[in-house]
Amino acid sequence: MASIFSKIIAREIPAYIIAEDDDFIAILDAFPIQKGHCLVIPKKEIDKVYDMDNALLEKYLIFSKPIAKAIEKAFPCERVGLSFVGLEVPHAHLHLVPITNMEDMNFTREKLNLSTKEMQEIQEKIQSYLA
Repeated sequence: MASIFSKIIAREIPAYIIAEDDDFIAILDAFPIQKGHCLVIPKKEIDKVYDMDNALLEKYLIFSKPIAKAIEKAFPCERVGLSFVGLEVPHAHLHLVPITNMEDMNFTREKLNLSTKEMQEIQEKIQSYLA
């Protein structure tokens, strides 16, 4: 059965897409813990990140790097935290979260409830720093 991420990749479910290439897609997290929280997802369905072959894993970080830099410019933070959690969806994905302290990366905290307009503004803001 296809994961929700595979359905997003296939455009069966809408998402706020930040960037995309042949191997990966970056989207805004639908249930963010911080404004600017993005997910970077391999298009190939792989359950666990460490099950990826080395070449794809290398591409993963190279694809994610400019997105993390754009998030850092778009949202005041000390850095962009990276986390592979993988419990929510059985499809490898990297969380990119703007953080100033460790609590900012706490996935058990209440998720933000952002409007469509806010999500679009965040998407556009991050993309403006990718150009």
